[in-house]
Amino acid sequence: MKRTHLPLNALRVFDAAARHLSFTRAADELAVTPAAVGQQIRALEDLLGVVLFRRTSKGLELTDEAGSGLAALRTGFLHFEDAVQAMQAGQSSHVYTIAAPREFFAAWLAPRLAAFRAANPQVRYIVVDGELTDFTEANLDLAVRWTDGPGDLEGLALGAAEWVELGRGDWIGWPGDPAPESEAASDGEESQPAIQVADAGQAVAAALSGLGRVRVPALLAEGLAAGTSVEVGPVTPCRRAYWLVAPLPQWRQKKVKELVAALTEG
Repeated sequence: MKRTHLPLNALRVFDAAARHLSFTRAADELAVTPAAVGQQIRALEDLLGVVLFRRTSKGLELTDEAGSGLAALRTGFLHFEDAVQAMQAGQSSHVYTIAAPREFFAAWLAPRLAAFRAANPQVRYIVVDGELTDFTEANLDLAVRWTDGPGDLEGLALGAAEWVELGRGDWIGWPGDPAPESEAASDGEESQPAIQVADAGQAVAAALSGLGRVRVPALLAEGLAAGTSVEVGPVTPCRRAYWLVAPLPQWRQKKVKELVAALTEG
């Protein structure tokens, strides 16, 4: 019989009736009526093609067919209980697997994770580099992504959707802002940046080194440019922001709620 066809509810009723040898006491345990127990047992007998109980002057007795499968059934239910407990333990675990862009982790996320762990010493982290890491493949609890919204995931924005300019000179391009307009462009066409780097972290590093100017998320610039002499330009609205995201099942977990609250408070 295929797993999708297993009569799990009827088997649960059979297990209770077999332990009590009474439909009435089984009904009390399962919070149903004795008639409902009888219906489930008859349906199971019809499905299996065997008689499970025999009525005698002393009460209910198991048939040989019923007794032959009872031990394996109870072992199966014990495995089910172990599986449920394991899943619940995973939900209440204090281990967090988080994906975040490397530069954002260094500039903003790491200090806040440290503060959360200081208040919760039992917490452990597994940090994965990358914005597009698959939740299922990496077994993620949370991810930080530079995006215009959570999309199909649940999420909260970390700070406002704002740009800030750092440095001076030629534009430095990166995938999040690949081709800023150049003041040198005179033919009305968008020019290519003089310097192209792989990510926002490299863009900030290039600006801090004097290679040019860059437009990066304000939240990132606050962490990486603080205490430096680099010229900081005006803050302007941006379509994207850093978002803390997760699929709905992860988002609902108690441990995830606690960390999200800690990272977004204030």
